[in-house]
Amino acid sequence: MKSKNFKNSFFMIALFSATAAMAQHKYVNTPPEVSPMPMKPEMTEIWEPEVKVITPAKTLGSAPSDAIILFDGKNLDQWVSQKDVNKPAGWKIVDKDYMEVVPGSGAIQTKMAFGDCQLHLEWSAPDVVLDGGQARGNSGVFFQNRYELQILDSYNNRTYNNGQAGSIYKDHPPLVNAVKTPLEWNVYDVIYTAPRFKADGRIDAPARITVFLNGVLVQNNTTINGLTFYIGLHNYPSSHGDDVISLQDHDSKNQFRNIWIRKL
Repeated sequence: MKSKNFKNSFFMIALFSATAAMAQHKYVNTPPEVSPMPMKPEMTEIWEPEVKVITPAKTLGSAPSDAIILFDGKNLDQWVSQKDVNKPAGWKIVDKDYMEVVPGSGAIQTKMAFGDCQLHLEWSAPDVVLDGGQARGNSGVFFQNRYELQILDSYNNRTYNNGQAGSIYKDHPPLVNAVKTPLEWNVYDVIYTAPRFKADGRIDAPARITVFLNGVLVQNNTTINGLTFYIGLHNYPSSHGDDVISLQDHDSKNQFRNIWIRKL
């Protein structure tokens, strides 16, 4: 009898549970008349982790407290020769203020590698105008040693649009030409987002770049279509990680100063 009573009790419990479940299921798609969890202000407040505090520069264009100083006029300790990374950069420092390309010495590159970053760089074309087109004050900033933001004396100097200052070389023209005269300094402020790759090496998300030239937006979250080539279409042939920032020697005595960077 005990066994039979136990079975009957178990059956009744199971039947009750199934009936309750069906009853609950019957109303699962029916919203309550009053929300059981009314929204409160604190439900949309994010408190942790706390936002990091840094000290901004006292003057616009100077480096904030969390920036890495790549060049401040004192030395080229953050740079090496691209021809031989075991040798110091072959460019010269002038008046403890700016560095100048020594034509034929080759490009220089940072000792440190970078991916996503904010870069500030000031540059000037040679004071004396000797040539025109692409031969006039030509240089470039290469992100991850692959993707070139063009430097050129584009002041009263006609050339192909995607080769003038502010262009992603042979890729995207700048929105406008905001270059100053050769006797003045130009300023680049750049937000660069490195490309992302799939596990098999194929491109997942291309690099993107936003550029202000002398305070004017010239590249607006622009997609970089691949490696910078002088001839041929740009593409992403293989995956890569963080890499150096490099400055080009294009046989022109371009000048650079106040270079700093923030990793993002």
